[in-house]
Amino acid sequence: MNNGKRRHLNRDNVAGYLFILPNFLGVVVFILFPLLISLFMVFMDWDYLRGIDGIEWVWFDNFKTLIHDEYFWISLKNNAIFTGVTVPAAMLIGLIIAVVLNSFVYFKNVLRVLFFLPYVSSIVAISIVWSVLYNPTQGPINQFLKGLGVEQLPGWLSSQHWALTAIMIMVIWTYTGYTLVLYMAGIQGISKDLYEAADIDGASKLRQFFSITVPMLKPTSFLIAVTLVISTFQVFAAVSVMTKGGPLNSTMVLSYYIYIQAFQYYKVGYAAAVSWVLFLIIFLVTIVQWKGQKKWQDQF
Repeated sequence: MNNGKRRHLNRDNVAGYLFILPNFLGVVVFILFPLLISLFMVFMDWDYLRGIDGIEWVWFDNFKTLIHDEYFWISLKNNAIFTGVTVPAAMLIGLIIAVVLNSFVYFKNVLRVLFFLPYVSSIVAISIVWSVLYNPTQGPINQFLKGLGVEQLPGWLSSQHWALTAIMIMVIWTYTGYTLVLYMAGIQGISKDLYEAADIDGASKLRQFFSITVPMLKPTSFLIAVTLVISTFQVFAAVSVMTKGGPLNSTMVLSYYIYIQAFQYYKVGYAAAVSWVLFLIIFLVTIVQWKGQKKWQDQF
């Protein structure tokens, strides 16, 4: 290679590095550096209001405290219930609506956009609107249930037994548009020859759904499951706006628990320890999902 071509390639390389430099710096400054700092904080008991003088090295005491922390286990249990309900429900509802829209409805592109809007809208605004809907005395939901003759109206966000369910309903409604869009894209990628052959064999629509649609959508389902599990384990804004972890810690989740430990009780080191535990939980769940990828994507 002559010197002219080598200089030209070097200029192209420099230009490419300059293009990715802003994003790279953003990742380093806002992700990698805070991640490294939080790893050191795990071993500290730091009152950051006192600055550097407030640092005290406690090593593994934060993890010892975490093991015996009743509220940590309550938060973890609520997180597990939240993820275990919202992810399958959003996937199932999104799949059913996607099949219906794709097969039996006109203006499917317009409807797809309308269903997707909640997912790309501000979660804070959505949470405020749903808080009004859930008002136990004047909210439209309870007014509707009252019109149906329901006597024992749910307290929703003010009830220890209904608050977590109320947030899960809202999150399922929000994520359904996301699952719907991905499932519709997956359905449109399935060869129509498979359905035509099934029609010739006399297979019903329900049989075609379970024997063709569901198996062919396994890669899409795997992608949705991984992304939703990660998102729901980190739920924060909805809890912060609607219940602040109450009533009686019935909606306390790990992300919000980390927040109150760090910014209400000023236990930054303990909050860092909980955040790393949350990271490890998400990492292990994701690894389990990846290990099961072959079964998910095993085509017939």
